[in-house]
Amino acid sequence: MSQHDLALMGIAVVVFLALVVAIARFRLHPFPALVIGALVLGLWAGAPAAQVLASFGKGFGDTLANVGMLLALGAMFGEMLASSGGAERVSSTLLSFGGPRMVPWTMCAVAMILGLPLFFEAGVVLMMPIILNVGAQLAKDPGGLKGNPYLLAGLPVFAGLSIVHALVPPHPGPMVAISALNADLGHTLVLGLLMSVPIAVVAGPLYTFWIAPKANAAPPVDLVGRLTRKDDQYRSPSITVTIFTILFPILLMLGKMAADLSLPEGHPVRLLFAFIGNPIVALLLAVILSMFTFGFFLGKDTKAVGKLLGDALPPISAIMLIIGAGGALKQMLIDVKLGAVIANASQMVSLSPILLGWFIAVIMRLATGSATVAIVTASGLMAATVTADPTLNPSLLALSIGAGSLFFSHINDAGFWLVKEYMGMNLPNMFKTWSVLETIIAVMGLMLALGLSLVI
Repeated sequence: MSQHDLALMGIAVVVFLALVVAIARFRLHPFPALVIGALVLGLWAGAPAAQVLASFGKGFGDTLANVGMLLALGAMFGEMLASSGGAERVSSTLLSFGGPRMVPWTMCAVAMILGLPLFFEAGVVLMMPIILNVGAQLAKDPGGLKGNPYLLAGLPVFAGLSIVHALVPPHPGPMVAISALNADLGHTLVLGLLMSVPIAVVAGPLYTFWIAPKANAAPPVDLVGRLTRKDDQYRSPSITVTIFTILFPILLMLGKMAADLSLPEGHPVRLLFAFIGNPIVALLLAVILSMFTFGFFLGKDTKAVGKLLGDALPPISAIMLIIGAGGALKQMLIDVKLGAVIANASQMVSLSPILLGWFIAVIMRLATGSATVAIVTASGLMAATVTADPTLNPSLLALSIGAGSLFFSHINDAGFWLVKEYMGMNLPNMFKTWSVLETIIAVMGLMLALGLSLVI
């Protein structure tokens, strides 16, 4: 490793530590802190000023074009759901299954089922009204549960969504690894589902029970107020209509998944679902549907519905900017070639292929904050190993890489800021809840992949 490579890694470490101290110790708002950190990183690494600005703009813009749109549409959908009383009705139904003590188990199971066709970010924005409603009800009646009510309701959801996103095809991460390693889709799907269950039990409910009394979450008051209130001057939707409306965008994305797996490229139905099953389009169509099921059909006029949709956006504006700045930092790390430096260094380590693939994904995840970059890099580097070692199971290698791509999400990950701002947690609480939760998934994924490699 050259002096330049070592210097680049040192610069990244200094910038990360400075960001953590500025935000956690000196209470600097994350948005300007991340903006400054991204620009300083690029300039300090020796990139031309024009390239630094271009990288910043690309990272910020690409993140908001995807996650930002999902947040905005999800906020509108959540506003319609909450104001109609639908979120309260769904949360009451969930609480009726075994009472409050079963909430972490129920929430994790629901998240894994709903998360099968969903991107992680889309799953979060769709589940937040339910998380906040369940948390608010637990705050009033914990039913013997100990710990922060919002963590008890939210952490199992984040665990369930993360697990299926990293381990179960046809989510993008597993599909990238399957393609690069020439793994069998059906085999990987079965193994991914098999591994997901024990990981979900430990990283979801069990870890939540342990950490919820030791950490704190305080979602923004205005956000909680908006997503847990009901406008009593209008009638409420039935539970059937409410569930159908919530499931509508999920069904569209599930349709895309089914079409991609069963129909040839260029087929008209596949092309149709490629459009309407896109997360942004699906959520947009869900917002339009909610205007009727949670609005017009309940007696609200266009003025009332329009006001609800408009009022949904201000509370999430800060969240969107912070996530965009996190995306800019991630892009800067990629463009200054830190990922390539670390990937090359990782290949000098002599480890078993499954462990090496996981280790490369972990290092790339820590360095760039991007699970996708981690999977693409690790899969590309390990592709030659699959052809050279006929005893290696490529499906298990793909799953170990997917698990490693989740390891210890921190300040260079846009998902970290999404969870942080929605849940109202400070950095220490984020590290010991969300970051550790992601690490549990990553480590258990590796252990199960290594264990299955001995018997398959």
